[in-house]
Amino acid sequence: MARIVVKFGGTSVATVERIRQAAAHVKREVEAGNEVAVVVSAMAGKTNELVAWVNEASPFHDAREYDAVVASGEQVTAGLMAIVLSQMGIESRSFAGWQVPIHTDDAHGAARITGIDPTELDKRMKAGWVPVITGFQGIAPNGRITTLGRGGSDTSAVAVAAAVGADRCDIYTDVDGVYTTDPRIVPRARRLSKISFEEMLEMASLGAKVLMIRSVEMAMAHKVRLVVRSTFDDPSAPQIAPDGTPGIPGTLVCDEDEIMEKQIVSGITLARGEAKITLRGVKDKPGVAASVFGALADQNIVVDMIVQNISEDGGTTDITFTVPDAEYDKAIKTVEGARDHISFARLSGSKGGAKISVVGVGMRSHAGVASSMFKALADKGINIQLITTSEIKTSVLIDDEYAELAVRALHTYYGLDKKDS
Repeated sequence: MARIVVKFGGTSVATVERIRQAAAHVKREVEAGNEVAVVVSAMAGKTNELVAWVNEASPFHDAREYDAVVASGEQVTAGLMAIVLSQMGIESRSFAGWQVPIHTDDAHGAARITGIDPTELDKRMKAGWVPVITGFQGIAPNGRITTLGRGGSDTSAVAVAAAVGADRCDIYTDVDGVYTTDPRIVPRARRLSKISFEEMLEMASLGAKVLMIRSVEMAMAHKVRLVVRSTFDDPSAPQIAPDGTPGIPGTLVCDEDEIMEKQIVSGITLARGEAKITLRGVKDKPGVAASVFGALADQNIVVDMIVQNISEDGGTTDITFTVPDAEYDKAIKTVEGARDHISFARLSGSKGGAKISVVGVGMRSHAGVASSMFKALADKGINIQLITTSEIKTSVLIDDEYAELAVRALHTYYGLDKKDS
């Protein structure tokens, strides 16, 4: 017997029929003797609708009332899920975030979980009940409903799993696991049976949309094993792992120690819409970087890749960085406005770049991964504009027109293509 928290995203609960499909997965786990708790998102599109209603009511609304309205989407889904489970013969009850309770700070619209009292959930699960919990929400110290920001249901699920001491947290979505790259770009992309928390965190931050960054960070901090799997698999079918053996379908996100054979490279990611900005002839003095990036931070502009080159005489430096295409004009204006504090000779930039990254914990113990990446791209005639590295990642900025070619070339180069069966 295992204790499992299962989470269903918006597409998995978009209609009552899909809620029944999701509930069938819960029933399978209960009939296998497992203790189960469920965390649900709002039905697909419902949160956007609620947000639009709030903005229509008043563009300058009270954030506390925003949360009261927007949190209602998950409450509808939780109630419907509990009704369907009960109709299937499984004792169930819905819980709003404040009923658990899931305690948060008072940052309405982007609250962070500060603690969960698992007493009631633990009692229900031990008695064979299935609690259905609203994701994305909690209760502030002053007793008001709060929401956790977009993607908060994943974070709710991981937090609940940590609080009740779950053996794993199953994230049901519209894909059947984490792939070596986007299968729409590389049809021969493989579904990974396991991936480390660190690799998943890098891939999520680099553009992979399977899991939200905050939920992976929390899972890593609390050692909560995650399984990414598809709601649309047949609940009555035999449980087959990615390697074809009996086991849990999907991809297990776990501690690196659980992975016996670590691939040098586990995945290739692509992030489009990257704009490049270069400041040339910046006076090289203490605090200059703080002046540049402090001004951008004050405008809530997210900076990604950063490269700095010192001149031969040490008197000036060039600073190059990337921002989202949508923030390019705002970033240029911000830097120009701070020219008196930064003291640069000239400013240049361009939109339409693509960031390609290779990720893998095996890179820690293998030399030459970066150089082989550069060679693979050079062989395809692809010019590299920027390079950044970390312990388990190497990223390059290239022209967007070569993005998919680069992904396919690197995927094949590192042996990630699916083998013919």
